[in-house]
Amino acid sequence: MEHCVQAVVRSSLYALPTQPKDLQIDMRILLVEDDRAIGGAVRDHAGGNGHAVDWARTLAEAGEFVSVVTYELVLLDLHLPDGNGLDFLQALRDSANSVPIIVLTARDQISDRIAGLNAGADDYLVKPFNLDELSARMHAVARRYGQNTQPMLDLGPLTIAPAERIITRDDRTIDLTAREWAVLDRLLHRRGAIVSKAQIEDALYELGAEVESNTVEVYVSRLRKKLGSEIIATVRGVGYRVVEA
Repeated sequence: MEHCVQAVVRSSLYALPTQPKDLQIDMRILLVEDDRAIGGAVRDHAGGNGHAVDWARTLAEAGEFVSVVTYELVLLDLHLPDGNGLDFLQALRDSANSVPIIVLTARDQISDRIAGLNAGADDYLVKPFNLDELSARMHAVARRYGQNTQPMLDLGPLTIAPAERIITRDDRTIDLTAREWAVLDRLLHRRGAIVSKAQIEDALYELGAEVESNTVEVYVSRLRKKLGSEIIATVRGVGYRVVEA
């Protein structure tokens, strides 16, 4: 039985498959889609395969997300309530953002596909589509990029490879959980700037964390123990920032 997006939406009893663990990439994905049924199906499918998905319903929301989060992949609808997704795609490329982008759209004309690819899309999938095919295209695009869309960072005594999720200090590798990475990612994307507690909470919500009043403080404390107390500074009453060496 094929499980395209429309079939998944019609039947809540259909169980979405998960990829074998050796195919899981655990990407941070931005989904830009205004249709709640389609967006929900894609988000649940990607989440079931181990990815963290931020779902924007408008181009304005998508712009806010990319301003504070570094993504490994963007799934982009073209017809959004506040504009054309191609304009968003072009703006990303004009700003030298090389994040892989797969266009998801009902526009099936060859001219539309050519326009999307010429604007900088890496792949183009026409609705309705099979969710397993979407997963295969996501992994193919990730392999082409080698999951290396983010440069190596030097942060004091730390060397950080965000795409590979590798941190070393004094030739020792430091392991972080997915939620610890989510918090660190928010801080690294705005190095030197203050990141509010609410912005960090948003990253944890997307990973299914129970966010209580002291959740952010708990994860910041864990990061300081693993990375060094000097790496993250508290700006009382405002938020946190990573400290430049």
